[in-house]
Amino acid sequence: MATPEFYSLSVIELRQRLASPDPLPHIRESGAAANGVLTAAAVLVPIINRPSGLTILLTQRTAHLRDHAGQVSFPGGRCEAGDADPVATALREAEEEVGVLPAQVEVLGRLPEYFTSTGFRVTPVVGLVTPPLNLKLDDFEVAEVFEPPLSFLLDPANHQRQQVEWQGALREFWAMPWQGYYIWGATAGMLVSLHAALTTEQ
Repeated sequence: MATPEFYSLSVIELRQRLASPDPLPHIRESGAAANGVLTAAAVLVPIINRPSGLTILLTQRTAHLRDHAGQVSFPGGRCEAGDADPVATALREAEEEVGVLPAQVEVLGRLPEYFTSTGFRVTPVVGLVTPPLNLKLDDFEVAEVFEPPLSFLLDPANHQRQQVEWQGALREFWAMPWQGYYIWGATAGMLVSLHAALTTEQ
């Protein structure tokens, strides 16, 4: 079991723990179809290297969007034909949505692909971001951004397993409420996946 000190990882420890070349098995969200065509997407999991400690940049999506309106999410979106790979998608989307420049991002690694109940196959790309950020939000997609401490998000005491009945079926999901923000669903699931990647014995 990890000690409380673990949740305050250093940048060097992050690099070491995420630099695994081994392919990772995908994660299937509760309610995700076992077969069928999934839309490829990627998100950037932006770890911000603040002097006061590491944080993760999250977005609150605007209420009018067709997909995941009003939810907390990572910057990201569908893979496009011009993207070389999921890393390119994640970096492009982060720049478009919140103004994080690719030159500011040190890509540390990828988490397992995450299959969502809404039909997406998401590759989470973990990146270390160096301030200053000088964020420029896409007003159409992003209502606001906020930064919970990485130590809070990695602590399993803050990982809640919850249930909801949707379309006649009971579905389970992860949730991590923080200071009035409700982090849940795929975003919380990927943060649990990040915790698993960082606590795996090296």
